[in-house]
Amino acid sequence: MQKIIDLRSDTVTKPDEGMRKVMYDAEVGDDVYKEDPTANKLEEYVAELFGKEAGLFVPSGLMGNQICLNLLTNPSDEVICDYGAHIFQYESGSPAALSGIMLNTIQTSNGVFTADKVEPLIRPESAYYMPRTKAIAIENTHNRAGGTVYPIDEIQKLRVLANKYSLSFHLDGARIWNAHTATGIPLDEYGKYFDTMSVCLSKGLGAPVGSVILGTKEMMKEAFRVRKAWGGGMRQIGILAAAGMYAIKNNLPKLNEDHQKAKMIAESLESIGTVECNSKSVQSNILTFSPKKLTVEDVIAKCREKGLLVSTVAVGVIRIVTHIDVSIEETTKAIEILKEVLK
Repeated sequence: MQKIIDLRSDTVTKPDEGMRKVMYDAEVGDDVYKEDPTANKLEEYVAELFGKEAGLFVPSGLMGNQICLNLLTNPSDEVICDYGAHIFQYESGSPAALSGIMLNTIQTSNGVFTADKVEPLIRPESAYYMPRTKAIAIENTHNRAGGTVYPIDEIQKLRVLANKYSLSFHLDGARIWNAHTATGIPLDEYGKYFDTMSVCLSKGLGAPVGSVILGTKEMMKEAFRVRKAWGGGMRQIGILAAAGMYAIKNNLPKLNEDHQKAKMIAESLESIGTVECNSKSVQSNILTFSPKKLTVEDVIAKCREKGLLVSTVAVGVIRIVTHIDVSIEETTKAIEILKEVLK
């Protein structure tokens, strides 16, 4: 039977034997009563990593982002973000549906906008006929922009701007672990600039489910209420929390190899004349490229026939995401398949 190499996303990873064992052995309780000891330990541990007062385990990154935005706004308020941001492109219109808020988007080439681009978009407080600007949200690393790492100096400038206008600052940190790995910047250094954060456990880290949101104790108390209202109240979730704890402690050190694998693929694609790919833009575990002679649909279909799964992220653009379930050897095989298809 042909071995499938799945590079569609880093969400396709499966729990290894060690993770399954800690899930099996996990001490559990009813988390709606805050009596699940393993979930409580995970929330405390992640909060400590990022230097935040408290955390809350949630079923998904989408719920995590949306609870945070709900905490920072009221209906008819506005949040400024990138046009390609996950909260705008991939969260099913939830800001409007769940919290009655608008997103004011900025067009960027790489998912990174600067403070000088944000300031003109901030609504004047006197303009009662406009939505009220209440928060800025960024994504690090940036999915749609090919895993771009948000520069820390730009984050610092955005924090200063947020303070100037009394705005909140949210981080969609689904892949903040990759940003930390790529830059060496400590997790708590990132944490100190944001009022709220959502960090994912089920992408590169390889846990099966879940994210942790972070903020003050008072914020997380309200987040607990919102999570319940949105159907996210869970019971014996220590089984899942144990997987998240294992993922951080055991799989975080492996992310650097994922970045190396993405670079390997990008450099190989760059050498093919029938592809537009810039290996220098690859900063983490995501890369994108555009075929010149074949359609995206043709490339995806031909790769699938040969046992390689890739995906698309925009019109004419293919996305590849490396992860812990695809080895260096399998990455080399994926490169061979890509060259065969694209040449």
